[in-house]
Amino acid sequence: MTDSGSSLLTIIIFLPLLGVLLLAFLNGERQKGAIRAVALLTTLIDFLLTLRLWTAFDAGSADFQFEELRPWIESLGVTYHLGIDGISLLLVLLTTFMTVLAVLASWTDITKRVKEYMIAMLLLEVGMLGAFCALDLFLFYVFWELMLIPMYLLIGIWGGPRRVYAAIKFFLFTMAGSVLMLVGIIGLYFLAGKNSFDLLDILSLQLTPNLQFWFFLAFFFAFAIKVPVFPFHTWLPDAHVEAPTAGSVILAAILLKMGTYGFLRFSVPLFPLAAQSMAPLISVLALIGILYGALVAMVQRDVKKLVAYSSVSHLGFVMLGMFAFNMQGVQGSLLQMVNHGLSTGALFLIVGMIYERRHTRLISDFGGLWKQVPIFAAFFLVIMLSSIGLPGLNGFVGEFLILVGAFQANRLYAVLATIGVILGAVYMLWMFQRVIFGTITNDANRGLRDLNLREIGILTPIVVLVVWIGVYPATFLRPTDASVRRLVAGYQQAVQGAAPRTSVAPATGADAAWAARVLGEAGEPPPSERPWEMNLAAIGSTAMTSAAPPPMERRMGRDVPGAGPLPAGRR
Repeated sequence: MTDSGSSLLTIIIFLPLLGVLLLAFLNGERQKGAIRAVALLTTLIDFLLTLRLWTAFDAGSADFQFEELRPWIESLGVTYHLGIDGISLLLVLLTTFMTVLAVLASWTDITKRVKEYMIAMLLLEVGMLGAFCALDLFLFYVFWELMLIPMYLLIGIWGGPRRVYAAIKFFLFTMAGSVLMLVGIIGLYFLAGKNSFDLLDILSLQLTPNLQFWFFLAFFFAFAIKVPVFPFHTWLPDAHVEAPTAGSVILAAILLKMGTYGFLRFSVPLFPLAAQSMAPLISVLALIGILYGALVAMVQRDVKKLVAYSSVSHLGFVMLGMFAFNMQGVQGSLLQMVNHGLSTGALFLIVGMIYERRHTRLISDFGGLWKQVPIFAAFFLVIMLSSIGLPGLNGFVGEFLILVGAFQANRLYAVLATIGVILGAVYMLWMFQRVIFGTITNDANRGLRDLNLREIGILTPIVVLVVWIGVYPATFLRPTDASVRRLVAGYQQAVQGAAPRTSVAPATGADAAWAARVLGEAGEPPPSERPWEMNLAAIGSTAMTSAAPPPMERRMGRDVPGAGPLPAGRR
């Protein structure tokens, strides 16, 4: 049993449950102020605790840190295994940060069933944090499903006029993908033959390319629906439009990242050969999402729906960079997850603030707001520019790395993605022009009040981070470097190990012994074990390739010369 001696991750994950317990003793009708204060204090303390993760994190190590491993359901081999690396660190911080802002944004927006609303928000935070930290597949699935119920309630109870339809659609789409993932998890458990759901044990499996393909598909549908990847995106605009402001913020900033995180944490390390073969198809779907999302956003009349479709476009960039399978692409993809969470989350906050004042989101109902609400307009301008990737702001860094990575993998993909960047600037600038500039033509806009101190306090830290990442991204890239390098090297080593022997220089000495132990001596798999190649042949003749990898440090859960040792009990 491995335990770092710290229970910090457990405290961070389950602290919101303490807030739920306190809220249970408060009167929902007469103590609304106290309910809001308890929820805010709980999320704020949780965020401060995650800052300890940031300050104590060893950026030079690719191993999991703050690790906790204890038996849970011993008869099934289920463990309570937590840990974070550079891939999950930023997402954990983003989760606690945006949850604090979401609670603050609900201060005046939610006036009915405030107690139940705050309980749902805190339970949602538990599920999100647990999913990012879980290293046992069964435990991950528990947290994955836990997120579904609170968000379903947030949309279905506190949403807009079509909230029930949107909530049911969200639930059905997500549940369908989750069931397929569960089947895949159970299959891996029996194939491992170790009575274990632990990720590090599952990683030691040597799956045939045929099995990798089918397991990849099982996980793919769960994660692709959550991202969402085109054409699984149809639930997202309805959920965003009907959700309350804080629900839209959490959905865009955190929940959608569960899908992209799932690909990085599970799909690529567990099934590298299937990931390589599916990369052209996924890249094409990502490009369709980029262009389709931008074009549909351009014709929207509702500001909130425009932002919702912009998420489809922006997350297409995340997927494109990820499946370039090189350092620039994957690291840019990870940073863009954070950038999208900040920028799009802030856009939903801004839309919610103006909706509270005007009770409309139609672009045609606005115009000339710059003179009427200058502080609001200034914040809106900065966030809008960050969303379109203006140099000096956060969006530029992520998109630039992704395009560099995509260019190395396939130049055509990079060119088409660049068109998406241009379209993104078009629909955002055009929307901003119609809402903010010009003259006031609607008398209802003449009496609008500008942002208050609470709203300024919500948007200011986001703007600070937007500028910080844009000016000095190394602060946020450095902690991810070792983990991303290990992920990319592990993928490339696995793919090279399955390549024809005639195309790979023979290894000697210790390298040959290690390759034989980790990768086996199987050469090119026979056609019967590559069923997907026939299906993907029509996608394009140019498969995604990448430069020769750096020396392999360690594939997750496996000892490699030059890497740190595995945790005790995991060898």
